[in-house]
Amino acid sequence: MRRMLFGLLMFGVFSCGFIKAQEEKPMTLKAVLLEQLRSTHNKAEWFVPANTAVAGLTPAQASWTDKSGNHSVGQLANHLVFWDREMLTKFKGETPAKFDGNNDETFNEFDAKSWTKTVADLDAVMTDWENAVQAADDAKISLWASRIAHVGTHNAYHVGQIVYVRKLQGVWDPNKGVR
Repeated sequence: MRRMLFGLLMFGVFSCGFIKAQEEKPMTLKAVLLEQLRSTHNKAEWFVPANTAVAGLTPAQASWTDKSGNHSVGQLANHLVFWDREMLTKFKGETPAKFDGNNDETFNEFDAKSWTKTVADLDAVMTDWENAVQAADDAKISLWASRIAHVGTHNAYHVGQIVYVRKLQGVWDPNKGVR
């Protein structure tokens, strides 16, 4: 009797899961990539997005480093702006600005006086990526899918660093995520 009840219970559980899975529509490649870009930009789901990570910092806080060679929040944000722009320019079929390939330069171009502009540039380039992917046809999305996914992963990695630097500095509100 117990086995029969257990069997009926399990059948019900699996049946409900199967029915629910059938009701959900599969996501397109474009939708998956857009979801990833948005989650690293401004839509908090799995982790802290960039807009939340940089919000509320003063220029002095954005310039702070722990003196051990780690980058400041401002340097990390500039690095993201640089590489997102670089890849977006290529995605659009345009020629990016000349770059000598020294990745260190993409971190060290931070000027505390321009922190407000850096925050705005980060938001703008992430928005531009989302708009470009949304407007692209399926052939282009298919061709660029891996690189777009890497942009999202790269963003997530460095946004995590931004949150960590803020935590080291003591200027992170755990209510915004990542306790």
